[in-house]
Amino acid sequence: MTASLSDTLGPQATSLIIGLAVAVPVLILRNSRPRRLRIEWLWVRPGIFAGIALLVLLGSPPPLTAISVALSLASLALGCGLGWWRGKMMRIELDPQTKLLTLRASPAALVFIVVLMGLRFGARDIALRDAGALSLSLAMITDALALFTAGMLVTQCAEMWIRARRLLDAAPEALT
Repeated sequence: MTASLSDTLGPQATSLIIGLAVAVPVLILRNSRPRRLRIEWLWVRPGIFAGIALLVLLGSPPPLTAISVALSLASLALGCGLGWWRGKMMRIELDPQTKLLTLRASPAALVFIVVLMGLRFGARDIALRDAGALSLSLAMITDALALFTAGMLVTQCAEMWIRARRLLDAAPEALT
């Protein structure tokens, strides 16, 4: 009998491979051409994710210990740092013909998000497997991941908004 992919690699690795096989082509197609950037709408996605993170934190708060606070702050700081970095990798241009802002992810931003997805799967597996040994509860891990995601999205959009504003301010006639 032949072994299936999930028997050979395990369910986590199989789901990672399948997820990347679906996500990478979608990301490449989505980011292959410039899209219009509406800076007035940049707050919507991070606002939604920040709201979800707040609901996660309030829904089942872990006990307030030094470990939970340190993990939460470290996750938020790491998310903000990586969000700023990812936002810097996005190409924002002002089209001189149409006077519209366009956004295109750089190849480095695409590689970054694929690596981040892989790390997330690996970190989740390690955290859930070794949570007891690390004195972490499932609520602490969930809160940390929620804060990481919210910090990354909010900071990425803030950085993109700042650069887009600078482009518009440098070309006042571009305001439509």
